[in-house]
Amino acid sequence: MVGYDPKADDRNISNLEVAVAGSVSGLVTRVLISPLDVIKIRFQLQIERLSRSDPNAKYHGILQAGRQILQEEGPTAFWKGHIPAQLLSIGYGAVQVYKTLRDAVVTMYRSEGPLVFYKGLNPTLIAIFPYAGFQFSIYSSLKCAYEWALPAEGKKNGNFKNLLCGSGAGVISKTLTYPLDLFKKRLQVGGFEQARASFGQVRSYKGLLDCAGQVLREEGAQGCFKGLSPSLLKAALSTGLVFFWYELFCNLFYHMRKADS
Repeated sequence: MVGYDPKADDRNISNLEVAVAGSVSGLVTRVLISPLDVIKIRFQLQIERLSRSDPNAKYHGILQAGRQILQEEGPTAFWKGHIPAQLLSIGYGAVQVYKTLRDAVVTMYRSEGPLVFYKGLNPTLIAIFPYAGFQFSIYSSLKCAYEWALPAEGKKNGNFKNLLCGSGAGVISKTLTYPLDLFKKRLQVGGFEQARASFGQVRSYKGLLDCAGQVLREEGAQGCFKGLSPSLLKAALSTGLVFFWYELFCNLFYHMRKADS
């Protein structure tokens, strides 16, 4: 959690309890925001415009996509790929079109061999450094701006300042590096065109540059940002929920320790 200082916590809880609270809060948050992740990936993989005006567009809005997925695939569809997401699997995008993780892994391995699990690795690696750089530099700039605008509040409400500036830095950084995330998802599902046929048009890409070129030519610059709205909503909710659950579990550990003493 960018900008959060656990040392400022006045509760007498151990480092292990802090670590457990952080881990469990992340796990619970991932469960709750999984539907937005599923919708984001459906948007990223849709070749057609995300617009009502396109008669071939399967999805064109967050609420509409949610209703469509619920009607066609049932509520469990919102947690497709949840296990590899929890394990930070690079094959998350491909699992979206299969019933189970095992089904996806077996099919992927048989069809294309072990290297299939590293599709989309190039944009992932390329995005890591600018994202981290943007996040911390923007966070520092936002903190300076906050302290300049509200010097007294900056000292009194340190955690709120960190939360606000950290969220802002995450949203801006995510937006700036978002096209690489979209290219990664497009590359990851390469070879699964038949499984994705029910979702609309499909494309084959030879690599990162070919993928970027095709998206720009066929879908325009806005095509590089498909799924950005649920992604940013997910990021905002994720930050708030992680802090909420973290504080809840820390308080739980604190009261348990207090009851035992």
